[in-house]
Amino acid sequence: MKFETKAIHAGQFPDPSTGAIMPPIFQTSTFVQEAPGKHKGYEYSRTANPTRTRLEDNLAALENAKFALCTASGCGAITLLMHLFKTGDHILCCDDVYGGTYRLFTKVMKGYGLEFSFIDMTDLKNLDRAIQKNTKAVWVESPTNPLLKLMDIEKISAGCKKKKLLSIVDNTFMSPYFQNPLDLGADIVVHSSTKYLNGHSDVVGGAVILSDQALRDKLSFLQNSTGIVPGPFDCWLILRGLKTLAVRMAAHEHNALTIATFLQKHPRVERVIYPGLKSHPQYTLAKKQMRGFGGMISFVVKGGKAAAVKLSQKTHYFSLAESLGGVESLIELPAIMTHASIEKEVRETLGIVDGLVRLSVGIEHSDDLIQDLDQALKS
Repeated sequence: MKFETKAIHAGQFPDPSTGAIMPPIFQTSTFVQEAPGKHKGYEYSRTANPTRTRLEDNLAALENAKFALCTASGCGAITLLMHLFKTGDHILCCDDVYGGTYRLFTKVMKGYGLEFSFIDMTDLKNLDRAIQKNTKAVWVESPTNPLLKLMDIEKISAGCKKKKLLSIVDNTFMSPYFQNPLDLGADIVVHSSTKYLNGHSDVVGGAVILSDQALRDKLSFLQNSTGIVPGPFDCWLILRGLKTLAVRMAAHEHNALTIATFLQKHPRVERVIYPGLKSHPQYTLAKKQMRGFGGMISFVVKGGKAAAVKLSQKTHYFSLAESLGGVESLIELPAIMTHASIEKEVRETLGIVDGLVRLSVGIEHSDDLIQDLDQALKS
């Protein structure tokens, strides 16, 4: 089954009782049992819900996996995974990472005795040097948020297997349409389904996707125990969004590449970061491990913070807002918004300067988006 067909049909089938083509929303907290302990596969919606099951089956199919566990948010998915580890365990994380991930690791999980090291994984030698006796997992974003750095998922995953470490990849920026980390050897894939999977900026959700039965069973127990679960209506909304994932991602990429090329030539732009440009330092790797380059662009505007702030307030079609992956275009300043929780000195060392602008390129007409950015930059 091809990707476009999976997105519409995997885990989704007409309602057997009515013939409804759209899966119903099972908006229920509990399920009647035929006898004590005898039920039809569902007993309580924290444990499992038919709407959630359909979404999980669909996501597993799209990532070429056996299992998926859906959570109430992307941070919820990360929190669930952190429960796999115990006090004293060490986790290696790429240095450029979503601000919410960094905040959770450094401000919350460190308080429970977990240890984290943030390193530049674009150089695999850094990874080898950073592994400790208590290292249990490697956390990768590729491309990273917001600097769009790429990691060699296949090589990192192979190295993790030799060292008996879990390899975890946040695939939110690419979506399973452009990249499948499990096919590259990763053990676990994480998504904020709020973003491209849903695609319409009207729900918050997350997902953990994998193929290892024992690991899935452990995570399922942890999820049921901690209650990190989404509601059925949220699951239904994400299911609806997934039906158009393929056509949306193709449109996102087309617009992003067109805009990145435009920005690269603009006199008021200092630097453009997009994996689809030959100027990207990991352009060759992008072509190797991804089937496309996505809809995210970062660039540095000349004039620093003042210019970036003014730019962000002058666009019309690019709305000033956090998040990404919706059909509408968004603009934000990572140093002030999504990555403000990262210490200033750390941000500046990474390259998250005050003049850095991040675009989530939507599926509007590219001519309108370019015109909007051009007039805002000229202002």
